[in-house]
Amino acid sequence: MRKAVVAVPIVLIVFVVGLWLGFKVSRTVGAYTQPKFYDTTALLRQIQTVSQLVTVKYVFEKVTWVDEPSTNLLGMLFAGQNRVLLLAHGIVKAGIDFEKMKPDDIRVEGQRVTLNLPRAVITDAYLDDRKTQVIERTTGLFREFNKDLEQTARALAVSEIQHAARENGILKDAGDRARLQLENLCRQLGFTEVKFGAP
Repeated sequence: MRKAVVAVPIVLIVFVVGLWLGFKVSRTVGAYTQPKFYDTTALLRQIQTVSQLVTVKYVFEKVTWVDEPSTNLLGMLFAGQNRVLLLAHGIVKAGIDFEKMKPDDIRVEGQRVTLNLPRAVITDAYLDDRKTQVIERTTGLFREFNKDLEQTARALAVSEIQHAARENGILKDAGDRARLQLENLCRQLGFTEVKFGAP
């Protein structure tokens, strides 16, 4: 009877040790095999499926005006300039085009990956026609109104909102957002350390 009682704890201990060793081995094997499926070319294909990632959008409202001075003497003397005053509602987008990346921009070392990303660029800038409106349109004395003046004002507004977006750091924000999203992607693929080189 005593032998049977002693055998039960021994079998239980062996079973628990076996479970623990199996768990450790499976974790170790899984940790070392998962990233090996991704060499630089395969990882580049994964990244480029994102294509051109628009990461940041800035919205601006700006008042822009364009004056067209008169070219004749009467117009110069008697308020002859044409003017358009535009309330522009503009949108600027920026991101990184991952199609520009090459295999040399990726370095895989076990569970660590280093990525050299292209520089962030402004991908689009335009006016929202539903919210953009002419708030003043003036025709000078002895003048015919220039119908193209509003288009000139719109083009100027787009240029100004692009400049404002750059001044407010849209390119830095786009780069930071792209790096964060790529880091999440790489960690989902099994990498434990993700670094970024200088663009």
